[in-house]
Amino acid sequence: MDFSGRVALVTGGASGIGAAVARRLAARGAAIVIADRDLVGATALRDDLVAKGARAIAIQMDVSDPASVAAGVSKASELGPLRLLVNSAGITGTGHLIGETPADDWRQVMAVNLDGPFHTMNATFPVMAAAGGGAVVNVSSVMGTVAAGRFAGYTAAKHGLIGLTKAAALDGVASGIRVNSVGPGFIDSPLQAGPMDVSRRAEVAARHPLGRWGTADEVAALIIWLLSEEAAFVT
Repeated sequence: MDFSGRVALVTGGASGIGAAVARRLAARGAAIVIADRDLVGATALRDDLVAKGARAIAIQMDVSDPASVAAGVSKASELGPLRLLVNSAGITGTGHLIGETPADDWRQVMAVNLDGPFHTMNATFPVMAAAGGGAVVNVSSVMGTVAAGRFAGYTAAKHGLIGLTKAAALDGVASGIRVNSVGPGFIDSPLQAGPMDVSRRAEVAARHPLGRWGTADEVAALIIWLLSEEAAFVT
């Protein structure tokens, strides 16, 4: 899978799945735009990729803000025509029962996890179409098909992201833009870095058929396949 000459925008690219995707794409020749609210982390990753010979820039982006997204997409054009997009930015929320969930918490989770991918696709589709097409991968979750108590916002947003992916895939066909989503189980990443004791981690691991947590790099391996020409018939 050779991505030479392709420019990729990765949201949530400073850590976790996003960073793993950025590293794999850069190793295969892509120019990388690392977009994250954490500019320090994004810059550190950019410096590491550049030191290894990759072309990369770091930008601060709030995916819930259309103006921030538009500015980031414009900045990405400095590397060349944007052809690849990975929507990895996400938050879980604070975890409350229905009836006790603050409206602000619900709105923030939806704004990042569902509005964010809409804003990035809305901004990048015209750019990709002008460049001759492209590929998008949205990072949903196992919670996009099942549910968890205390995380209604996260569960609803990830269900919604799968629906958004299907609609965007149909809208992208005429412009040569493929759109897919992945739904990882529990992955060792900063998103899961909250307080969880050893017994709870073991319980979560046991829910997976393989009996362990996944790694960000394992998810990234699937994502870059979906971005590649190897998946040319997959949308």
